[in-house]
Amino acid sequence: MSVWGEVFLGIIAITSLVTAIVQVSLFFAAGKLVKQLGRLTEQVEQELKPILGHLNAVAKDAAHATSLARAQVERADRLVGDVLQRLEQLVSMVQTLMNGPIRDGAAVFSAFRAAFNVFRDFKGRRGRRSDDEDALFI
Repeated sequence: MSVWGEVFLGIIAITSLVTAIVQVSLFFAAGKLVKQLGRLTEQVEQELKPILGHLNAVAKDAAHATSLARAQVERADRLVGDVLQRLEQLVSMVQTLMNGPIRDGAAVFSAFRAAFNVFRDFKGRRGRRSDDEDALFI
């Protein structure tokens, strides 16, 4: 082998050693990074756990408030429906009660008017007879 062959072989050995050292260093750095990420994840979980618990409680309270509000709206809707139905019944009953007396009152009024007209006609005829009789009286 020539001198240049040995030099190149030495260079290849040194670069292989440097590559192996860099790779081992990268493995140790990656392991360290994984440990740090694990600790960071645990820390974030520890800090977020109470916040998530509070958010969960707020969501439950909001769901409960929504269900209560929905129940109140349904009760109000039923109440308004019942009031409207009873109001319609009341109006119908008032119309029924008013139509009967109004008809009866109109009939009584018509009877009074007819009686008044008969009385007036009778009085008017009696007065005319006396005028006629006065003309015949000599």
